[in-house]
Amino acid sequence: MELRNYGNTGMKVSTLGFGGAEIGKNVSKADVETLLNSALDAGLNVIDTAECYGDSEELIGDVLSHRRDDYYLFTKCGHAAGVDGPDWDAKVLEQTIDRSLKRLKTEYVDVIHLHSCSEKVLRQGAVIEVLQRAKEAGKTRFIGYSGDTMDALYAIQTGVFDSLETSLNIADQEAIELTLPEARKRNMGVIAKRPIANAAWMYDSLPEEAYPFIYWKRLGELGYGFLGEDAQAAVETALRFTLSTEGVDTAIVGTAKPNRWQQNADLVAKGALSKELYDEIRERWKEIAGADWTGRT
Repeated sequence: MELRNYGNTGMKVSTLGFGGAEIGKNVSKADVETLLNSALDAGLNVIDTAECYGDSEELIGDVLSHRRDDYYLFTKCGHAAGVDGPDWDAKVLEQTIDRSLKRLKTEYVDVIHLHSCSEKVLRQGAVIEVLQRAKEAGKTRFIGYSGDTMDALYAIQTGVFDSLETSLNIADQEAIELTLPEARKRNMGVIAKRPIANAAWMYDSLPEEAYPFIYWKRLGELGYGFLGEDAQAAVETALRFTLSTEGVDTAIVGTAKPNRWQQNADLVAKGALSKELYDEIRERWKEIAGADWTGRT
């Protein structure tokens, strides 16, 4: 597994990381234990989760706390998710951060990201102060922002964050020009989320309320030829596209299937896409994407 420098943090992260949303949805502890331990054994060293991902934090703590030195642990905060009080309330944030550490069975995480926080809330300053205090108290080594569009751009431009987690894939390329250059100017670490666009092209149809619908609709208009290949080849191209984008350090892929992570790792091992194919995907996006095709927070 290739390692890349994560901004100015000193961390060297695996290009493929694990996103913890899927395991928070009725997945057995045994499956999570097999999945995560085998991923660590194969070279993964980034695990990303959040306070609002169901049982994800607790499962990670249960099955991996004994290997805490083997991986970098990221979580996100901002949503009350079972704590009394509104989202983005400073006291709620403090409580959920402490709860995350307890669930994860660790004294610290490597990065805490503010989770899809609006520019309006960021400008008020209180949520940033909560994260800065958590860092000063040793609860996190670094602080970050997770989100997209102009909210993410404002967060980057504050200069207070060490890390950016943002959507980037074949159906979501706004960040390539809007936020990645700004993040790199400040030497921030960058995580690409949704790096295979939720594999939305694999659905014959989707209702508008379905989570992958926007990507499915966009991909229908983009009409990438490689999506007509077999499923594995299409996933490979999509994943390698994301990781071939300048400024991306790691891409987090979520799965609940114990053998899926190794399959994805094998695809990533093939390295960057050819410049010709990468440029072809970018040019198609520039040709088709509408002004409203913003990053999917």
